[in-house]
Amino acid sequence: MKNNIDKKIKMNFQKLVNIIKKLRSSDGCDWDKSQTSDSLLPYFIEEVYELIDSIDKKDYENSKEELGDVMLHLIFQSQIAAEKEIFTINDVIESINKKLINRHPHVFSHIEKPNSSTANRNWEAQKQLEKDRDSRIDGVPNILPSIIFSQRIQEKASHTGFDWEDIEEVWKKLDEEIDELRFAQKENNINRIREEIGDLLFTVINLSRFFGISADNALRGSNNKFVKRFQLLEKKIFDMNKDINDFSPNELDDLWKEAKKY
Repeated sequence: MKNNIDKKIKMNFQKLVNIIKKLRSSDGCDWDKSQTSDSLLPYFIEEVYELIDSIDKKDYENSKEELGDVMLHLIFQSQIAAEKEIFTINDVIESINKKLINRHPHVFSHIEKPNSSTANRNWEAQKQLEKDRDSRIDGVPNILPSIIFSQRIQEKASHTGFDWEDIEEVWKKLDEEIDELRFAQKENNINRIREEIGDLLFTVINLSRFFGISADNALRGSNNKFVKRFQLLEKKIFDMNKDINDFSPNELDDLWKEAKKY
């Protein structure tokens, strides 16, 4: 049974590679032939976010489709590179296979299995050596959304041993940042306020990391919850044949409390 599944995977993967080659060939599709590595990036980013959205919604049928769309882009980019004789999809797969084996010696070389903290440290140390990086927190793309970027550089710093001893210290730091923000408000110093808000957000992300929670996922969940509740509030107002501007802040707050029950 397993061998049959493996064969189907190989056949379907090769079929997808061949389809993209055909689309890029002289008798293929004009749109596909016109694409470059750069021109595909906006579509690739869109597909990744569509995948994230389907995972958030636990829409597994859609996740299957979106994973296929992401895979399409991986092979598409590799095909463009192959046409320029830069690398092939096989080179991509060989590279990730080698990387995973090298960074998991406790799995593939039968050495003593480290705890999760040690494994993370070894992973980051190995990456720094392989890529000849100056800093252990190098390698996080600046183009990432700020929340994700912040959590990743904090994680990388943590893997070097540079971290709070326990979560209580992070709670103290959070209180400290709130006090500093309040003081900046009293000073009415907008530049200081901006800086302190940044520090406060950075600390909240640190707190998320200590809980083992993605701050980006958490905020996205809260955003979605707010949208759902606000739309319920609007529906209640619509059902009353009124406009949102007809209500006082206190009245809107009462409607909001009703929406929060759902």
